[in-house]
Amino acid sequence: MQQLVFIILALFLNHLVNAQQQGVTIEVVINNIENEEGQMVIGLYNSKANWLKKVHKVTFGQIVDGKSTVAFKNVPNGIYAVSVFHDEDNDGELDTFLGIPTEDTGSSNNAPARFGPPKWQDAKFELKGESVKQIIKL
Repeated sequence: MQQLVFIILALFLNHLVNAQQQGVTIEVVINNIENEEGQMVIGLYNSKANWLKKVHKVTFGQIVDGKSTVAFKNVPNGIYAVSVFHDEDNDGELDTFLGIPTEDTGSSNNAPARFGPPKWQDAKFELKGESVKQIIKL
């Protein structure tokens, strides 16, 4: 009987460890895209120090009917923020004029970009065991 209880407990703990290691999904939906030229570039950031400087993960999204949807899978729990831009000319870079973006941008929580880039404090969100969906309007 003790062996059976031990085996069940070991299987349960193994399941918990595997679930924590796999992480969860951050789904990013970008709306209000003006045209279908180029692609969306979506960056996931994992710290205030790296915000808009050093991307943690990046992915690219196709634009269909003014919308793009991507997912970051197997992301561990933590604090994150997302930044997106419409790379209309497909050069992989955010085009600017005098430091101001000429391609549409957005960020998680639809954090405002007033007099400069959006702030980490406004864009961050917590991932804790459940998948998250961020809807960003350009």
